[in-house]
Amino acid sequence: MHELDILWRLGLALALSSAIGVEREVRQKTAGLSTYTLVGVGSAAFMLVSIFGFSDAVGQAHVSLDPSRVAAQIVSGIGFIGGGIIFVRRDSVRGLTTAAGVWVTAAVGMACGGNLPLVALATTVIYFVVAYAYPPFVPLLPRSRDAPSELRLVYLDGQGILREILTECARRGFSISDVSIKHEGNSARNGTNGHRDRQVTVELEIRGRTPVSELAADLNEMNGIVNVHAGDTSAIAY
Repeated sequence: MHELDILWRLGLALALSSAIGVEREVRQKTAGLSTYTLVGVGSAAFMLVSIFGFSDAVGQAHVSLDPSRVAAQIVSGIGFIGGGIIFVRRDSVRGLTTAAGVWVTAAVGMACGGNLPLVALATTVIYFVVAYAYPPFVPLLPRSRDAPSELRLVYLDGQGILREILTECARRGFSISDVSIKHEGNSARNGTNGHRDRQVTVELEIRGRTPVSELAADLNEMNGIVNVHAGDTSAIAY
């Protein structure tokens, strides 16, 4: 088979892996369009070399070819890229979905190189279904009391707000397993006495059965609270 007869496989890998990369680029993830495209095209090229690159050795004595060996090495090798994307901070893990996306893109490229266009196309469609259809259903799943959530608040210092925050968390049945406090350099004017109060950022790791979003909404209404952000520390970052 001439090389020109199989170049369409590289083109298909380019198109499908680029489509996945565009979705990651739009979401401004660690690995974007270029990374995903190169992973997909590279995997396809490895498969083509494995299948057709040693055809001149076929038929010679004591020579046997097994294209699946290269495929197995691609699966192992792509783990190094995925491992570099994953970040761990305390109990929070970020980048798992991005790393999984790189892994799936490698599979798409391998399918293209292995002359399985329908498998490659179906895998790409499944990826987009998971990326866009699954996130809205994740918050609806039942939560475990042991599942940690992160609560990040910015408030004005010197008003006893942290004590009120901790009291409200306990009143709603949340347990606090970790507290991190950072004093910011910026400040905001206090309308009561006219002087400027320094802002403080506190990060809480909390556990509870009720939605942390409701707690965040109530805390955001407290006087002296500048900003509130809540999220699941173990959630997959889509």
